[in-house]
This record gives sequence, C-alpha cells and structure tokens, in this order.
Amino acid sequence: MRKLFNTADPSKNHLPYDGTVNYFGNIIANPDSYFQKLLDEVSWQHDQAMIFGKLVTTKRKVAWYGDDAFSYKYSGIEKVASPWNTTLLDLKKIVEANSGETFNSCLLNLYHDGNEGMAWHSDGEKDLKKNGAIASVSFGAERKFSFKHKITKEKIDLFLEDGSLLIMKDETQTYWLHRLPQSRTVCTPRINLTFRTILEK
Repeated sequence: MRKLFNTADPSKNHLPYDGTVNYFGNIIANPDSYFQKLLDEVSWQHDQAMIFGKLVTTKRKVAWYGDDAFSYKYSGIEKVASPWNTTLLDLKKIVEANSGETFNSCLLNLYHDGNEGMAWHSDGEKDLKKNGAIASVSFGAERKFSFKHKITKEKIDLFLEDGSLLIMKDETQTYWLHRLPQSRTVCTPRINLTFRTILEK
C-alpha cells in the first residue's frame, strides 16, 4: 500500500507506526536568497561511495559542517566536518526554533536536476544519536520524498516544497527506509540540508 501526503501540519505524524515524521511546510521567509547563498558559500564536493568494493564518484555534490571537526562515515567513506558559516548558523537557529530540537552538525546535498537522487537507505550510522531527530530542509525544486517500511513494505510519499522542513525522529531510522527518487520532469536544482546530532567522543 502506498499513501501520498502533501499537506503541512507539524502536529501530524505521517508514519502509521514505528516512527515519527512531521512535515512543517515552508518555514523560510526568503528561500531563493538562501538557495543562492548556499550555492555560493558552501564548500561543495562530488560525493563518493564504496559500491561492491569500487570507489564511485557521483554527480551529486555534498558538504559536511558541524560544531566540531566531527568524523562521519557512510557508504564506506569518512568525512570530517568543516566549521559552520554564517548562513548555516542562521538556518540552524530557524530549524531549532521551529522544531524544538537541537543539532550539532549538518550534511548538505546538491542535486542538479531530477536525474540525481538517493536510493533507499536509513540514517542509522553508529555516530548518530540513536532515535534522535534529523531535520531536513529543502531549497529549490520541489521533489518527492518516499518512505518504505523495512518489514511490511508499506510506502509513504510526500512532496517537499522550497523552504520546507521535515523532521524524522524516534524509531524512524530503525524501521523505515527513505529515498529521493529520480524524476524526468524536474529540470532545476535542489539543495537539501539534514541537521543531525553526532555523538561526542
């Protein structure tokens, strides 16, 4: 079964069980301005991943920022966080004020068009706070974002608007996969920020 939601209601849990996903809709007053600042100011690099023992470089670009030089490993590649810039700190404050959560790091993705996406995965790396909140902020092209339960295979789709906030928390990463599917109809770029909490060592 697949369910589609496209309404912003921060109090609504869009998952039927085994986790919590809240969609706030647009929380950014001037998303176009932030989109351009992020394009210009972030230290973007092509993402890399180890797939079947081979190093693969993606067209998608990424960046990693945090309170400290946190080491974060996913897809077999280790990244070290850069210090926050002013734009990211501004967005962090907005996200924390809206969500009531606090974060110490942020992973950014730049998708140039709908040909670039992310396959099914969970953000369950051991460096992340278990059952902690992950705040996803989107700028640019509106894209579909999908969830799939690991056991029942039930699917949930949402459309993430320009300047919108999505919160994933509780047991979501344990029981649900998520992805950004490719789309032939999307011809403009999207920047996504996922604010996270890395465990202090």
